[in-house]
Amino acid sequence: MSAEDAFDGAADRRLPGPALLFCPADRNDRYAKALAAADAVILDLEDAVAPGEKAAARDKLVASDLDPRRTIVRINPAASPEHALDLAALAATRYDTVMLAKAERAADLDAAHAAGLRVLALCETAKGVVHAEEIAAHPATLGLMWGAEDLVASLGGRSSRIDEGGSAGVYRDVARHARARVLLAAKAFGRAAIDAVHLDIADREGLRAEAVDAAASGFDATACIHPSQVAVIRDGYAATDEERSWAERVLAEAAHQPGVFRFEGRMIDEPVLRQARAVLGR
Repeated sequence: MSAEDAFDGAADRRLPGPALLFCPADRNDRYAKALAAADAVILDLEDAVAPGEKAAARDKLVASDLDPRRTIVRINPAASPEHALDLAALAATRYDTVMLAKAERAADLDAAHAAGLRVLALCETAKGVVHAEEIAAHPATLGLMWGAEDLVASLGGRSSRIDEGGSAGVYRDVARHARARVLLAAKAFGRAAIDAVHLDIADREGLRAEAVDAAASGFDATACIHPSQVAVIRDGYAATDEERSWAERVLAEAAHQPGVFRFEGRMIDEPVLRQARAVLGR
């Protein structure tokens, strides 16, 4: 089977749910717990592992046997000497979905594609965001994620958020621009879109507000760094009872209407009906 055939055979797979939990790849004692807590686990061979521990982390990855449908492996950037070593380790596992750190151009995905892997490309630098469209168009791309902190660091900035006195604060305009651009690029090419992590673990309200906005905007999932954030994200992505009730009512009415119609004081056309279907599909 060619790499292209291997990819196409499962190209329609969707993300298993809205809450994706990072777990350091050198902490194999946490693998199963992280997977049990979230919709999918991201075993991190990049930033979560010290340089001197990466080889041991790869050994632990190879020795593991989690559900490959709910396991993502974050690998080091394509320009890193660790990249090829990560891919070699993955070849000895059943895992076939990777998150490529600091993806900056479409060619960065070529080696993973040749290995038959699906790629969630992490656009977390200025180059990555600027090239998000070409990265999304790559045949190996399953989805795109953006990252605020590495992005601001790549710009020479000091912080991704505006301090609001004790809370995490809202994203600065440049971060919001990057978030929107990555979302648009992903959806333009039919890929999944993943929202960035919320680093303030105690800020549950801030996380929930971002998850609600992410779901309403079209993101498919939000990554997180602590198990306590999983339930908050799931709650944010879930349609409310009121939203589901409205969606059911308007779709029922649409079955008897030939085209555009007025319903409960609102004009209803096909884009609105697609939104209603999306509500019921979550």
